[in-house]
Amino acid sequence: TIRPVRRSYYDPSSAPGKGVVWEWENDSGSWTPYDMDVGITIQRAYEKQHPWVDLSAIGFCYVIDFATMGQINRQTQRKRRVRRRLDMVYPLVSGTLPKSQSWPASPGAAAAAAAPPVPACACPQCLLVMSVKATVSAAGPGTATLQSRKAPPAPPAAPKAPVLVPGTKVPDGTATMRGSLKPLAAQGSRQQTASTPALSSASSTGSPPGAGSGKASRPGLGSLNRSHLQRLAIAQSRVLIASGVPTVPVKNLTGSSPVNPALAGITGILMSAAGLPVCLTRPPKLVLHPPPVSKSEIQSIPGISHTCRKTTKKQAKKGKTPEEVLKKYLQKVRHPPDEDCTICMERLSAPSGYKGPQPTIKPDLVGKLVKCGHVFHLHCLVAMYNNGNKDGSLQCPTCKTIYGVKTGTQPPGKMEYHIIPHALPGHSDCKTIRIIYNIPPGVQGPEHPNPGKSFTARGFPRHCYLPDSEKGRKVLKLLLVAWDRRLIFAIGTSSTTGESDTVIWNEIHHKTEFGSNLTGHGYPDINYLDNVLAELAAQGITEENLAQEKD
Repeated sequence: TIRPVRRSYYDPSSAPGKGVVWEWENDSGSWTPYDMDVGITIQRAYEKQHPWVDLSAIGFCYVIDFATMGQINRQTQRKRRVRRRLDMVYPLVSGTLPKSQSWPASPGAAAAAAAPPVPACACPQCLLVMSVKATVSAAGPGTATLQSRKAPPAPPAAPKAPVLVPGTKVPDGTATMRGSLKPLAAQGSRQQTASTPALSSASSTGSPPGAGSGKASRPGLGSLNRSHLQRLAIAQSRVLIASGVPTVPVKNLTGSSPVNPALAGITGILMSAAGLPVCLTRPPKLVLHPPPVSKSEIQSIPGISHTCRKTTKKQAKKGKTPEEVLKKYLQKVRHPPDEDCTICMERLSAPSGYKGPQPTIKPDLVGKLVKCGHVFHLHCLVAMYNNGNKDGSLQCPTCKTIYGVKTGTQPPGKMEYHIIPHALPGHSDCKTIRIIYNIPPGVQGPEHPNPGKSFTARGFPRHCYLPDSEKGRKVLKLLLVAWDRRLIFAIGTSSTTGESDTVIWNEIHHKTEFGSNLTGHGYPDINYLDNVLAELAAQGITEENLAQEKD
């Protein structure tokens, strides 16, 4: 998951500019800082010697009483302690601020950056980070970045100067971060001269071959900077390796040498730790589908007849009342135990508390399910059955034990399955079973959440994959049983998009990513086959069903 972050800038006369932080005491006795804008409002009133400040103007129902240093909730009158700290010193930033992050102030004014304190550091790793950031920010189309390379070099010792925003103009006599990197690059390049003379030259001079004096024409400057950035990154990473700076063994797709974490990014670091190749010039590729397969390469699956199966709407079984269906699964209990019915939450010794449409059965009768032994009001069980699929099956609401054959409410559709001549990651010793589900949009039936209302079917046809192994074929056979029982899909609200009245997966996970596992729905996944077998068993589908079909 990738989320945007931002750095905010505030006037030096504001609370963060003066290092002031306001905090409130939480229930555990520790202190929590107010949001920056709230703290600025409190500090402004404090400096004006107001006795209190009402925060309702900025959307909070609190009053801060400076006399007692307390926060009062205007609605509940609850009071909490507050305090004012003076030990948070934010770094000053010199230069013109980015327009998207600046406050309405004159350009070039000093500002306090509201970020955790970052000390100026001249270690090789920090210098590399700042150098690359500065090069990237200055390498936009038509930007003359070669001028900044003329800045005088700075000694490698850490200067006690304000932290600079990368890519901004600096006063005369102040070296840029890029400039301070040159002695380091020059020092490392002497150690690398024998093996990489071209790269060492690039890193020590700070300009690419052919750059001349920096009077490059404007149209060719963008490509010149990009090529320089690539050479600079490789050269500086090798300089850091030679100087003993720790690096992360991230590889790109061409297998080049390890690079510094600053150049790899967190995604590259994590993928490298997992043993996956990483390309530093583009994001990892999501592989949802296998290479194209011709019809002649597709094979039927041995032991499974046909390559396609369709479902239609199945009507509820006629001729049996709910009482007659439940009678097969229950035993009457004459002396109920002293416990609650987990459906209506009333005592079993008392009548059922169900308030809906009243079944014909007496509300004080109690029954026990024969397999699991859980006890309920018969009145409640009949009501639960009437509110379900009415397919002749029952599922214990306490332990989920299934009585009879459970079916679902899957809309009509088609399921195709065959073998393709490609291997899944982690299953290189076999081919792949491809399943293609296709369900068209339609109108909801009486068994669906909103009968008579149309439903959508997003993302169809959906392609899913199993290894063509013994266990993979067993999973496919059980999925076919689940498909016939209308348990693969349902109509409901999508947890991904929030859309209602749409076709959704129904608690049996499928692998929809073929050649990678970036989304978590792909391979390798050594536990997937066992997990899906457990999910199928929870729906009442086990190997016993396969044996019954053979019989």
